[in-house]
Amino acid sequence: MTTSVVLFTRDLRLHDHPPLRAALEGSRAVVPLFVRDRAVDAAGYAAPNRLAFLADCLRDLDAGLRERGGRLVVRSGDLAEEVCAVVGEADADEVHMAADVSAYAHRREDVLRAALEARGCRLHVHDAVTTVLAPGSVTPASSDHFAVFTPYFRRWCERPVRSVLPAPRRIRVPDGVGSQPPPCRTDLPGLSPGLPPGGESEARKRLTAWLRGPVTGYEDHHDDLAGDATSRLSPYLHFGALSPAETVHRARRGGGPGAEAFVRQLAWRDFHHQVLSARPHASALDYRTRHDHWRSGPRAEEDIAAWKDGRTGYPIVDAAMRQLRHEGWMHNRGRLLTASFLTKTLYVDWRVGARHFLDLLVDGDIANNQLNWQWAAGTGTDTRPHRVLNPTTQARRFDPDGAYVRRWVPELAGLEGRAVHEPWRLSGPERAVLDAYPDPIVDLAEGLERFRRARGRD
Repeated sequence: MTTSVVLFTRDLRLHDHPPLRAALEGSRAVVPLFVRDRAVDAAGYAAPNRLAFLADCLRDLDAGLRERGGRLVVRSGDLAEEVCAVVGEADADEVHMAADVSAYAHRREDVLRAALEARGCRLHVHDAVTTVLAPGSVTPASSDHFAVFTPYFRRWCERPVRSVLPAPRRIRVPDGVGSQPPPCRTDLPGLSPGLPPGGESEARKRLTAWLRGPVTGYEDHHDDLAGDATSRLSPYLHFGALSPAETVHRARRGGGPGAEAFVRQLAWRDFHHQVLSARPHASALDYRTRHDHWRSGPRAEEDIAAWKDGRTGYPIVDAAMRQLRHEGWMHNRGRLLTASFLTKTLYVDWRVGARHFLDLLVDGDIANNQLNWQWAAGTGTDTRPHRVLNPTTQARRFDPDGAYVRRWVPELAGLEGRAVHEPWRLSGPERAVLDAYPDPIVDLAEGLERFRRARGRD
C-alpha cells in the first residue's frame, strides 16, 4: 500500500469528493494538502472577499479532517514546488486532484504532472468534481462543445449524474509533513460588511434549509429583486464546499417546478464551464467578436467610476452595485442589468466590468463571471447579441414597488411608485430633497443609439 497526496483546489469539502475517496481506497495514508498558490496572487485573483471565504472553508475543512483523525496541510508558494516538497516529506507515490477548466488550470496541471513524473510520482486528475457533468462529456456531433444553452440542456438532462460518495470516516495522515496554520478571515482588511461565512458545514446547512421550503417558489420568484428568493449557494459551489452532483440529486428528490428551475441554473453553470474548457481564451478575449471599439478617455472613465460607485442616476443599477459592494454578492437579475448598462448603454468594454466583479464577488468564478459578462455584452453565447436591457423597464418589472431600490439607495427611501425608479422626473420641492442623488449620467435613448451605431445596426 502507498501514501497519496490529495491536492485540494476548488473542492474544499469531505462529502462527495472523488479524489479523496480514490486516494483512501488505494493508500495506507493520505496527505490532504492545500497550497496558497502565489501565481493566483500575482494574477490579481486573490480578492479580499474570496480570501476571507477561502479562509473559512480551509478552517472548516481542517476541523472536519481532525474529527476523522487527520488534518489539513497548508503551504504557500509555487504550487508544483510545494506539492513536490510534500510528496518528498510523505514519501508519496500518487497525487490526486480535481480537474478544472481555466487556461491557468490547464497550465497548472501540465506543470505539476511534469514535475511529479520527474520524481516518479503519478498524478491522477478526476472529472466531475467541481461540475455536475465533466466538461466535454456532452458535445454535439459537429463540435467539441455546445455554443447554445438550450440544446446543451436537453442533452445534459439525458445524462446520468454520478452517484454521491459519502464522507470518509477515518483519515490517517503520516507524521513529518509540515504545515502552516489555516488562514483566518479576521486577518484580512477591506472586506464587504455583509460577507457570508464560508465552509462545508455552513454550506450543507444552507442547502438543507433551501431544499426544505424556499426552493418550491424558485421558478416563480427567482427574478424578484426585493424578494431575494434565490438560494445564495453560488459561493459554496464556487469553492467546492458543496458538491454540484449531490446538489442536483438532492434537489431532484424533492421534485416540483421550483426544484427543476433550480437544477436548470446548475446546468447553466456546467454550460459555461464546458465552453471555457473548450475555449480557454474566452476568459480574456471575445468568444464571438463584434469588432467593438469600446469607449475610452476621461468621460468614459467618469462613467465607469459612477457605475462602480452606484451613482449612475438609475436607481435599479445603483442599488445592485451597492449590494455588490456591501455583500460581495449580487442578485442574478441585478448582474444582468448592471452588465447590460455598462457594456451597451455606456458602451464600455466588458472586461472592465468583469474585473470589477472579480474584485468583489465572493463567488467570482472565471467561467461563470467572464462568460456571463460576454453574454451580456453580446460577444458570448447569447443568441440575441444586440439586445439592450432598459433599466427603467426592468425595474418596473422586477422591483415593482421599489423595495429593492429603497433598501440599497437610502437617498430615495422616501419615494413611492414610479418616482423611486425615475427620480429625475420629479420637480420643485420634491426634487430638491434629492440633492444627494445624482442625475442620470446618460440618456437611455442616446446610449441606445450610440450602441446601435457602434454595432452597425442603425
